[in-house]
Amino acid sequence: MNKKLKIDDLLSLEEYAKQRDDIREKVLNHKKNRKINIGMHVLLLFEDKITIKYQVQEMLRIEKIFEQDGIKEELTTYNPLIPNGDNWKATMLIQYSDEDERKKALALLVGIENKVWVKVGDEDKIYAISDEDLDRTRSDKTSSVHFLRFQMNQSQIGNIDHSRPIQFGIDHEHYSYNTGDIDEAVRTSLINDLD
Repeated sequence: MNKKLKIDDLLSLEEYAKQRDDIREKVLNHKKNRKINIGMHVLLLFEDKITIKYQVQEMLRIEKIFEQDGIKEELTTYNPLIPNGDNWKATMLIQYSDEDERKKALALLVGIENKVWVKVGDEDKIYAISDEDLDRTRSDKTSSVHFLRFQMNQSQIGNIDHSRPIQFGIDHEHYSYNTGDIDEAVRTSLINDLD
């Protein structure tokens, strides 16, 4: 099954406008089982073809892009964020409601994107790779948004099932938390990405 989006997968701007409210509601329901909080200030949103298609349709709508070249450019930008069967891809949001607190935290959390991990059962931690991240960190502060990939080999994938705990965490010196075993609905959603 091809996991990447093609132009034929997308609705025209007019058709999307007609269906937008229904699509948005379906995507929001879909995302409920694709979110994991790590501590109070980090949220992982796990992407898939459904979530990325919605983002592309929204970008096309906002930017009023309807020409083939523009649509292809959006697909080139967003397709790398779709998992390909041997990884999980997530948008990591660092969230602080107070602006001053957020600025201080982002200065302290430089490199946090390289300290995010997943652990299945008793296996070793798998640290996220931020190669889709486009240099979002500077030496004096990190970005509040990062794009992460949890890359797995076939042995690691074979160990992931409903009987083994899956937990996510962060080992940063200024932000160290783990989720404990994730919710069953989230586990099912993530396992479905590995086929």
